[in-house]
Amino acid sequence: MTPLQVATAYHEAWTSKDLDRAMSYIADDIVCDAPVGRIEGATAYRAFMAPFVEMLLDTQLLAAFGDDEKAVVVYDTRTTLVESGPGAECVTVRNGQITYSRFISTGSRSRPPAKPPAHDVDSFG
Repeated sequence: MTPLQVATAYHEAWTSKDLDRAMSYIADDIVCDAPVGRIEGATAYRAFMAPFVEMLLDTQLLAAFGDDEKAVVVYDTRTTLVESGPGAECVTVRNGQITYSRFISTGSRSRPPAKPPAHDVDSFG
């Protein structure tokens, strides 16, 4: 498999909540740099991903690109916490497994706040 095929197969697996299948694309010695910090090893990586996968409601793959060594997947997610959580992953693939992942998060937009109730304007004289 090419790095792009591995990255998109991995993405499809975790977004369909099949963490076991997703982890089959992850090297035992993976290093992941994420907004929460550096994560090292498949066990720690699974522990990092599991809560997010559990709260995932929907995802949309926006773009995917790759070359002989790396792939980039750009997506938007909807979770129990946020309506839109855009992000991207740049992964390095060796021997069909992801050895390095850089998570890029643009932040997340929560549901828009409800409009405040209309107030009567008092005039002061």
